[in-house]
Amino acid sequence: MKAKRIFSCFFSLLILSLMGQQKQDSVETRWKYTPNFLVGIDILGAGTSFFSDRKVFQGSVTSRVVENWYAVLDAGFEKNRYDRNGYDADASGPFGKIGVLYMLAHDAENPLNGFYGGGKLAASFYQQEYRQVPIRGYGETEFFQSFPESRQSSYWLEAAVGGRVQLFESPFYIDVSVQPRYLLFSTTQEEIKPMIVPGFGKSASKFAVGFTWSLAYSFK
Repeated sequence: MKAKRIFSCFFSLLILSLMGQQKQDSVETRWKYTPNFLVGIDILGAGTSFFSDRKVFQGSVTSRVVENWYAVLDAGFEKNRYDRNGYDADASGPFGKIGVLYMLAHDAENPLNGFYGGGKLAASFYQQEYRQVPIRGYGETEFFQSFPESRQSSYWLEAAVGGRVQLFESPFYIDVSVQPRYLLFSTTQEEIKPMIVPGFGKSASKFAVGFTWSLAYSFK
């Protein structure tokens, strides 16, 4: 499958990159990973869930691997509805993302404070139901058709640009980021492009932009 080859290639490049960095550092000093975790929850997404059809809850775990490089893992669950242009659809399911971040600029006294950029490979495995889909017939007539609930999956690449700042002298941090996304592949039902992909966005376009405002806690 195309998606499996993309995942294999991504992980191979990630491992080779980290191994190369580790080898370079070992010339001067032996590299040793010290367990450290920054665990965050998207407060903005959880807050808007009370006022819209989009119900999303997601969290992240970030760990410094070497120098300014960080490994990041995101996971969440989203339920959403698409009701426009003649469509009436629901989708819900979990999603996950894995990738790396690089601190472009950081505080000399606290390396967690600063601005970062990076990339992630993401996937979502969800259930969708099309209660109404517009179909064009002969003579430009339009009618509607429904489709039963089905299981689908989608895969995408995601960039991440953001900043993080410590709250006073506490172990808490505010993390804000913007994530441009590009949809690589989706399974389809009756060749209908997905109107909703949990974790990605709500439209038939291959491009989307996400935004998170998270509260994180540092475990050192």
